[in-house]
Amino acid sequence: MKKIRYAIEGIFLHALMLIFRLMPLDIASGFGGWVGRTIGPRMATSRKALTNIQSALPDLSNSEQRAAIKGMWDNLGRVMAEYPHLEKIARERVTFVDDHNIIPAIQNSDSDKNHIYITAHLANWEVAASSILLQHNITFNAIYREPNNPYVRDLLDKARTLNGKFKTFPKSTTGMREILKSLKAGENLGILIDQKYNEGIAAPFFGMDAMTSTAFAELSLKFDAPIVPGRVERLDGAHFRITIYPVIETKTENGTPRPIEDIVAQAHQYLEQWIAETPAQWLWLHKRWASVTAKHDQDNKNDNE
Repeated sequence: MKKIRYAIEGIFLHALMLIFRLMPLDIASGFGGWVGRTIGPRMATSRKALTNIQSALPDLSNSEQRAAIKGMWDNLGRVMAEYPHLEKIARERVTFVDDHNIIPAIQNSDSDKNHIYITAHLANWEVAASSILLQHNITFNAIYREPNNPYVRDLLDKARTLNGKFKTFPKSTTGMREILKSLKAGENLGILIDQKYNEGIAAPFFGMDAMTSTAFAELSLKFDAPIVPGRVERLDGAHFRITIYPVIETKTENGTPRPIEDIVAQAHQYLEQWIAETPAQWLWLHKRWASVTAKHDQDNKNDNE
């Protein structure tokens, strides 16, 4: 039954991507946004997202929280519709803000010098690696959470890598071996650091403990690879801005490693700032905080009794 379900899901997604591919970019993005904001807020999972927003950004009014949920679904619908158009977006629809000249430094660095690019599920996060590659000729191989459905996995991987122009590594033991091999070869790495990782550390995130992977900090120390924070913003429709921030130092002035917890905390400060400024562009559907998830589950239980 699972194979049949996977096949049906795969056929549906392939058909959907074909439809979006045949549409002009702006029409596809707009249609995806309309579908997202029309259907998404009515789904049960929106209650989880709302609980997350209420816990992380309690100063938002009820109307602002609801608007953030609607905007999140609009953005997510656009992301799906934009997959077939990622190369056009990366070439023509992304502008860069790099006040600290980080990109030229990476371009002019030694071929065996790694950089680790960190960002979050903001705006269309898929445009980050592709636009840096196509506009600046810098390749960032990417770590991703592998979908269970192999048909979905292969389709999305082909789209996000622009038909194999850079590599992706799944979050797994096999994936980590490939990551280490890639870094040893001097290749750069991109990581989305805002998802829950039960084997990580409990790090403060919006004032609440969140289980967080320390891989980006550990890899940075192991390979002496600077950590480069980058924020993706959706400006208008299918237009984006990527802002490159100062490198997060992983060593002190005397060359000793900084505590992993301090590196993660500094990275989280960036994420908190970005999310608070554009809450409608972050993916609030993750079970990011155990305490918030427990509250959501208890509220659901009370409603069902």
